[in-house]
Amino acid sequence: MTNPNQDVLTFLKTRRSRSYKLLTLPIPDRDQLSRILTIAARTPDHGKLEPWRFIVLEKQSLTRLAALIETRAAALEIDPEKATKAIAAFANAHLVVAVVSTPKPSDKVPEIEQTYSAGAVCLALLNAALASGWGANWISGWPSHDRIFLRDGLTLQAHENIAGFIHIGTSKITPPDRPRPDINALTTWIST
Repeated sequence: MTNPNQDVLTFLKTRRSRSYKLLTLPIPDRDQLSRILTIAARTPDHGKLEPWRFIVLEKQSLTRLAALIETRAAALEIDPEKATKAIAAFANAHLVVAVVSTPKPSDKVPEIEQTYSAGAVCLALLNAALASGWGANWISGWPSHDRIFLRDGLTLQAHENIAGFIHIGTSKITPPDRPRPDINALTTWIST
């Protein structure tokens, strides 16, 4: 091992998402968010296809999307508790970055690997926001799978999907750590 970056290792070992329900103002300005997005875009991307893109959702658009979620929940007969939670996730937010999975035609890179890359961008974006001192949380929920919501609310094309909604803001509370996986129970070593 040569020259480990202990600050980064400590951050990764102790990082903790902040509840999107508790994020408040202030939020990153455009320059701050652009730096975070630039860091997130340095994610593994087989074939340099950039099979993802960002949609920055500010307060007015979040309010509009909350109303659309309410309409879609009624049309889909979503359980009222689930509907209320999804509506609040947008209505009460101040800044959300939608990470859109946009697979590209490729003979060399299977679509599933492009989808993995979009997921990696979500984690990189989450960690970049947290490392920058902001509170952040990665959520999805049923609206991220509703084609009409995706089309009408976010103008996604038929081949595009939401990899995640990353909420970013100020967190006034440091959450307690939660139980972590037992690595020994999840790891198989193959030596021969």
